[in-house]
Amino acid sequence: MNMSYTTEERGKRNTLSYRVFFKISEGKYISPFHDIPMYADEAQNFFNMVVEVPRWTNAKMEIATKDALNPIKQDVKKGKLRYVANVFPHKGYIWNYGAIPQAHPGHKDTETGCCGDNDPIDVCEIGNKVCSIGEVIKVKVLGTLALIDEGETDWKVIAINVEDPEANAFNSIDDVRRLKPGYLEATVDWFRRYKVPDGKPENQFAFNGEFKDKDFAINIIKSTNDYWKALVSKISDGELNCTNTCVSHSPFMCTKEAAQAVVDATSPCGNADPVPSDVDKMYYYEKK
Repeated sequence: MNMSYTTEERGKRNTLSYRVFFKISEGKYISPFHDIPMYADEAQNFFNMVVEVPRWTNAKMEIATKDALNPIKQDVKKGKLRYVANVFPHKGYIWNYGAIPQAHPGHKDTETGCCGDNDPIDVCEIGNKVCSIGEVIKVKVLGTLALIDEGETDWKVIAINVEDPEANAFNSIDDVRRLKPGYLEATVDWFRRYKVPDGKPENQFAFNGEFKDKDFAINIIKSTNDYWKALVSKISDGELNCTNTCVSHSPFMCTKEAAQAVVDATSPCGNADPVPSDVDKMYYYEKK
């Protein structure tokens, strides 16, 4: 299904009230988690990706799974906005980072033996373009890494924008290793150490930090879609907010007017507040 999406900012960037809402062409607000299809082109195994964090930036933006219509907002820890530290030699996020919609890894994973993290499945997009917050792009999946984050399975899918000028050359995780030497190793290093400046231990990985191939990754994504279908169809959704405007079989589907009311209840758009002065600090420490 071809669909164009636009975004609408509410509140000021770098504040607790900042939100990015999504709309479709007829002006109806939608949920990027529930209303954007998982597949961009099922025949070619191309997936939609919602960009949450543009490459080289630090603000930890994410789909708000517990809020109505699931806008993108900045993550908060202990009342403060979260920014990912620069851990030498990396600057912010080293890919366009985001999520595949309609994919919910909230179950115990048979591959890792750990429970999923209950968030949409994560994607690291390795193309040349620096994307924008809320941009919806079509990606080709190349493989996946299994991060074990505080005891939960957190799949990190490696993909490339199909509109990237080099996309045709990338069809497997081995192509990434060959054509972008060092990128996969940097990805493991980034995920291992990105929480250390916050006083947390290094993260661990399933499969000894080895990347699984394209077919394995696609099967993981498909399995999380089955759990999403159950999530959005049942009467009790637990702590996740399943409000949507397009999933016709869902008891959480709401009217265009109700969705408008959700957005109207948030802060109007304003200019961005300054980014905290220490965000560009580079952290150095010895690997153990």
